[in-house]
Amino acid sequence: MRVSSAARITLSAASSPSMPTLKLGSSGASVKTLQQALAKAGFSPGAVDGQFGPKTAAAVKAFQSAKGLVADGIVGPKTWARLNGAAAPSAPGGSGPTLKQGHSGAPVTALQNRLNQLGFNAGAADGQFGPKTTAAVKAFQSAKGLVADGVVGPKTWNQLGITVSGTPTTPPSTGGVRGNSALANNARSVALGMGGYSSQGLCATGVSRAIQRTYGIKVWGNGNQIDDNLPRDKFKQVNLSLAEALKIPGLVLTWEKTSTRLGSIYGHTAITSGDGRSSYSDFVESNTLGAGGRSGFKVFMPI
Repeated sequence: MRVSSAARITLSAASSPSMPTLKLGSSGASVKTLQQALAKAGFSPGAVDGQFGPKTAAAVKAFQSAKGLVADGIVGPKTWARLNGAAAPSAPGGSGPTLKQGHSGAPVTALQNRLNQLGFNAGAADGQFGPKTTAAVKAFQSAKGLVADGVVGPKTWNQLGITVSGTPTTPPSTGGVRGNSALANNARSVALGMGGYSSQGLCATGVSRAIQRTYGIKVWGNGNQIDDNLPRDKFKQVNLSLAEALKIPGLVLTWEKTSTRLGSIYGHTAITSGDGRSSYSDFVESNTLGAGGRSGFKVFMPI
């Protein structure tokens, strides 16, 4: 008689008088059984390799938290008992509105809470579908054998196992404007390596370094000169408001003048993160949307 993988996990646990206590650093067949049970319950432990590493520990803690246990990452009798009785996450056939990066509202909050519960870090459940939530969705989709496109549609909701109602707030139309996530990621890396979260007065240097890392080209000029020096075979100017532009990762922003002394001379430039608020230059500016006293705004889209 053939036994399903789910049955094998339960039989394996039941056949032993007491499952061994497992924790970070443990290894062997019992760890494989644990990893299989976690994966079946919807908590990704990483590779099923019999090695109790950090990813397995994180999955254990997420499972324990979801089941009302002490989330210490140690698999003892109570955790084994819950794992052996665990079904697939929630009931199958979950549903909800189609969600993607840029959306916001209660459905996004529900999505983030569910992803975090299942051990896929979506960040704070703030109702804003930004890059971190996108990365969590893609990781979840990949773990479930779905197309990892970051868009939460019927198949993804079904695997998430929850039903969500409500209509998300749709991002404004950007007229086909697209960004470049690689440029945004490089810009973030440059910003953290230069000023962190404090401006060094070298915004154009930060932007130029990010562009060079991404495209292999050097762009010269100050904050209010870079717009004239961006190669037009790589970038084109587009008509977007600051609020619209900040929702798209990897756009180049320029201002002719800002309210600071140096900014009144050299202007400012930055690259959007895509989270709707922040941008990168020689530092991470957490609230570009709220920065005042700037004029001569332009937006450039990677081609």
